[in-house]
Amino acid sequence: MAAPHPFQLRNRPRRNRQSASMRSLVRETVLTPANFILPLFVMEGEKERVPILSMPGIFRLSRDLIVEEARRAYKLGIPAVALFPVIPEKRKDRVATASKDAGGLLQKTVRDLKSALPGLTVITDVAMDPYSSDGHDGLVKNGKILNDETLPILAEMAVAQARAGADMVAPSDMMDGRVGYLRKALDDAGFIDTGILAYSAKYASSFYGPFREALNSAPKRGDKKTYQMDPANRREALREVKLDVSEGADMVMVKPALPYLDIISDIRSAVKVPVAAYHVSGEYAMVKAAGKLGWLDADKAMMESVLSIKRAGADAILTYAAMDLAKVLIS
Repeated sequence: MAAPHPFQLRNRPRRNRQSASMRSLVRETVLTPANFILPLFVMEGEKERVPILSMPGIFRLSRDLIVEEARRAYKLGIPAVALFPVIPEKRKDRVATASKDAGGLLQKTVRDLKSALPGLTVITDVAMDPYSSDGHDGLVKNGKILNDETLPILAEMAVAQARAGADMVAPSDMMDGRVGYLRKALDDAGFIDTGILAYSAKYASSFYGPFREALNSAPKRGDKKTYQMDPANRREALREVKLDVSEGADMVMVKPALPYLDIISDIRSAVKVPVAAYHVSGEYAMVKAAGKLGWLDADKAMMESVLSIKRAGADAILTYAAMDLAKVLIS
């Protein structure tokens, strides 16, 4: 016989946690492979698979292997990939000429993917830094990043990517007015159905280091603080996002994700378009490193990290862990 209680508890939240089936029934946030966008680093060559030391399990892949990797991801239920090209130094210049080459690495990769996997959504990065000899996202003159002079370069890049078959172009440069400029350029070129995923709230973060190693795209001089956002700012993110939506963005992005969950939540409440978040290289790398040292269970910590991004309000999540997480989610 149970001991009498000195008072009667009417509310017992633990009742909803008492079994796995009950916890599943009342779960508020559900993560599926359909929420993921897989970032891929593409390089020239054939059968080339070069490990990125600061990102365990992630590789630079030649075009043929990119198609194989995308096919594996698609079979796991991941609907989209985001491409980032590794451009040799000899092909870089201050005006990113290689970015608009119809026979360039990125454009050829887009055509390969759309031919092999027509149903896959292919997203391409629009920014000068992979192609720029200065390593900046905009045109540099006398040490200054020029805003308005950068926009035509980005527009030519976006149109070239759309012409190759990109489903969405993703301006990650943070130049003022670039979404409206790209929308007009795409429409004028006949690509009215090509979407724009805008990196709307992209912060000047310390978590990008491994990515810059992957692309060899760090600035040669200076930093990116005159165009990427100050990590201390919250209200500014809403201003940036609302401007991008007004200029025609089909989806907006917060980057990085984990240190900016409050920003994701704010933006989800402020706009009606889908919200993406980028679980960036440094966020991925630190969990992997801690797991390797035995300080935590990396697989469980990675799942919890990405779940928190979804819970904060992200509809789509770019994550290097997409394939590993998808395998767990569908098992």
